[in-house]
Amino acid sequence: VHHYDAERVVVTDANNPWLSRSTSPEPVDVKAPEVEVPPATGPVSPQSGVPAPDRVDQLPVQDRQNDADLWWLGVHGGAGESSLSTLVPDWPAADHGWPRTPGNDPVRVVLVARSNMRGLRAAQVAATQWAAGMVPHIEILGLVVVADAPGRLPRPLRDFAQVVGGGVPRTWTVPWIESWRLDEPVALSDAPRGVRRLVDELSALIQSGADGITNRKEQQ
Repeated sequence: VHHYDAERVVVTDANNPWLSRSTSPEPVDVKAPEVEVPPATGPVSPQSGVPAPDRVDQLPVQDRQNDADLWWLGVHGGAGESSLSTLVPDWPAADHGWPRTPGNDPVRVVLVARSNMRGLRAAQVAATQWAAGMVPHIEILGLVVVADAPGRLPRPLRDFAQVVGGGVPRTWTVPWIESWRLDEPVALSDAPRGVRRLVDELSALIQSGADGITNRKEQQ
């Protein structure tokens, strides 16, 4: 004879054999990682007393019929702005001239240069032209230095790149990407992590008028 102790048996939904159990897992609220606005490490506006570069070295101002949240400005031929412009369709290449759009708002620009001495010198001239107040309608977000060859930069180039980067608000580097050299299709989803991070941080800068933080999910 088995004794049944009613006080020790507690039947709940979890152990009740007559209730069907859901096989679906509980929903989990997964938030996309947030990206903070990268702090400025250099001047964010033109400064008084900066001498203008020689006229022959200055980039021209070119009228554009359309507005854009951001323009990639190659400071010399072969800088890589065309490849970068394919990452986000709404961010066009400005070729090699300061864009001037119909609106009255400042035009956001990211300078693009190769990591060789010619490219870095061209970036320095463009940054100086902006710092001297010669393109007051331009808001420079920073400089992207695109690797001109695989491997680590030689010490003289690293040192000079640091000097040039000190003249703009921020500096990013893009590594050597063999597929870009071969003119293969460029897609943000296939880009190296550093390139995707660059796009995320620029998106945060553009949207920083609200709270200074953007959600990576919004860009996808």
